[in-house]
Amino acid sequence: MFGEGLLKGLAETARNFAGSFVSAERLTTVQYPEERLAPIEGTRDFPFLVYDGADWEAGLRCVACQICEKECPPKCIYIEKSVDKKPDYTGKPQIYPARFDIDISVCMSCQICVEVCPFEAIKMDTEFELSTTDRFGGLLYDRKELAKSNEHYHKIHPTEAAEVDARLAEEKAKAEAKAKAAAEAAAAKAAATAAKPAGGESKA
Repeated sequence: MFGEGLLKGLAETARNFAGSFVSAERLTTVQYPEERLAPIEGTRDFPFLVYDGADWEAGLRCVACQICEKECPPKCIYIEKSVDKKPDYTGKPQIYPARFDIDISVCMSCQICVEVCPFEAIKMDTEFELSTTDRFGGLLYDRKELAKSNEHYHKIHPTEAAEVDARLAEEKAKAEAKAKAAAEAAAAKAAATAAKPAGGESKA
């Protein structure tokens, strides 16, 4: 019947309107900001940088590969590489971001930066109350403001964070096993070389 969907929608609205007088379950709004609804796990607002451990600067997972900066549609990410290196989560020396800024006033919350990051270093936060009287400088976040712990990531996205941790732990274990095997092979080769008689010795 023509208009059947419209009539069903109006009927649902009427049920909620009438039911809201007798049942709290029918209330479709809350008295914000006094009352707040907990965000669902899939909520995404603006990016943040994940760090491991207690020191945000030493624990940043970002290695300044600049993929997110290049792939960002509104071009609101600004990264400068360091001139030195620090160990990453696998212990491998890596470049890190000397500067990492995101202009939240421009960010469109598309999550492309998260999707393209190969190091699980940037994720989407659920915080949305970022109003400021400084429209430009107040919404340009540097790496210290963007840095949030892995514990925070687990709190807001527990399922996703657990999967990421498991994958990173597996990659770290593989890297350590590979390094151990290489070290053992090098030691065995050195021992074999040392066991050989020196070349050019005359026979009695």
